[in-house]
Amino acid sequence: MPVFDSVWSASLRAALLVPVLGIACAAQARPPVTTGDSLQDDLLGATLAGEFAVQAGRLAEAADWYLAAARQSDGDAGLAERATRIALLAGDDRRAAQALDLWRRHAPDSLPMRAAEATLSLRSGRDRAARRQLDALLRSDDPTGWRHAFTVLSGGGRDPAQAARLLERIVADDAIPDVLQAWMAFGGLAQRLDRVDLTERILDAIVAKFPGEPRVALLRASQLREAGRPDDARAALAAMGEDAALIAPDVRLAIAVEYEALGDFADAERTLGTGPQDGRTYVLRASLLARAENRTALAALYEEVKAAALTPNPAQRLLLGQMAEYLEQFDEALTWYDTVPGGPERQQARIRGARVLHELERRDEAWQRLRALQTDGAAEEDTRRDAYLLEAELRRQDDDPVELDVYNRALGAMPDDPAVLYARALMWERRDDIARAEADLRRILVQDPENIAALNALGYTLADRTQRYTEALELIDRARLAEPDNAAIIDSYGWVLYRLGRHAEALVELRRAYSMMKDAEVAAHIAEVLWVMGRRDEARRYFDEARAIDPENRSLLRALETTGA
Repeated sequence: MPVFDSVWSASLRAALLVPVLGIACAAQARPPVTTGDSLQDDLLGATLAGEFAVQAGRLAEAADWYLAAARQSDGDAGLAERATRIALLAGDDRRAAQALDLWRRHAPDSLPMRAAEATLSLRSGRDRAARRQLDALLRSDDPTGWRHAFTVLSGGGRDPAQAARLLERIVADDAIPDVLQAWMAFGGLAQRLDRVDLTERILDAIVAKFPGEPRVALLRASQLREAGRPDDARAALAAMGEDAALIAPDVRLAIAVEYEALGDFADAERTLGTGPQDGRTYVLRASLLARAENRTALAALYEEVKAAALTPNPAQRLLLGQMAEYLEQFDEALTWYDTVPGGPERQQARIRGARVLHELERRDEAWQRLRALQTDGAAEEDTRRDAYLLEAELRRQDDDPVELDVYNRALGAMPDDPAVLYARALMWERRDDIARAEADLRRILVQDPENIAALNALGYTLADRTQRYTEALELIDRARLAEPDNAAIIDSYGWVLYRLGRHAEALVELRRAYSMMKDAEVAAHIAEVLWVMGRRDEARRYFDEARAIDPENRSLLRALETTGA
């Protein structure tokens, strides 16, 4: 689970639930699947039992119950679909095939069904059948057909080499529809599969099919950068010319992002400075100049914004305060924040003003301002919560043990607030008090059993810091069911498989997570698994990549210590 502190921002699940019943109750109500109990002959009972099993993270059991419900239903394609998806997620190909037969019977023309069919063919090693099914999806009259094929290839199978072979065949057959987004997506997939040759072929096809399209040059620059050819990537971006940034705001932002990934913050800022400006672009430009440590250019931008706002409105005052912060002109920043007159900007300005006071080492004033916000009945609840979280963060920066008191006060004012509980759980984890971290995460799950962030965080913590691997797997499986393509959750799943000794399976999942999100923690996980498997040269390469991303990453440092690398 990479970037532990950011996981709570993941979206929450909105799937079928029976919210009034708890997990403990579900466990008591669920008889063993193999007994042939009469509950399997009852549609509602089997459906409820399936959902209880889902909530407990027992995916194989859940697939069995939903399969039983689908068989009892009168042609309910939805139940057959749910049984198929859960079985696929559980890695239970036998049950998936049985459920898929029902789904096919009830919805023979469904594109999601045909995608599941192709996924099962991939997993069973039937490449020819998978290729036919993928080709049918790609050539479908439905404009979403290619998206289903892309989903199957990018995450449906277990073998990246197999996915690369099939993609190569698809490109050779010119089966991808003449839609730029489709070609770009498959080009990105080839890049993530480390097939430089295939990426080049796709890029050549895009150039031929969509001449003059700037996104092609962007994909090429990205491919060159990831191939370790930064100078060639810069040349590809420069060849786009200044006019490319004027085509559309999203293109301008994408070019800037690519420059940022190369560490060329000045070029990224220059790109954003091309074309119309608004508050967002000014903030991004200021951030880039601050990272480039170009105080001269940042000061000039600050003066430009001030000149454009002769009588600044609240949003402009907030922006000017942020820019003054970047310039470390904290007194001036405080003046801007204090003169934001009202509206939502006023609340943000009060929060940021407290941070500036802390930077000025006027800590007592900072605490006083934050306390005033925390007890302001007229302030939005989110603002009051942010005031508590900021105070805790600043206390932590100061190595002040009062951090815990801040969380406790927050929970006294906002009992069982999930964001505060989550933040306090992170604090306990940093302090190696895993029992208390678990207790806070479980408090979140008592209120919201399907909170994806808490499920993933708790599952990962149990896998990483305890030996309760089976329990960890059940929690992570619940998160996977809700968000099967979430890279952080895929990383957690790979890590618990490694802890369970399932190294080959773990490596597949961790590589998939890393292809979706270049993160130091994921790279360190891959490196550790490879090291244990005896593939030490590969492991060192991933350790090096992790160091390049974040040399102080805690998981990286632990992996280096564990392996002796």
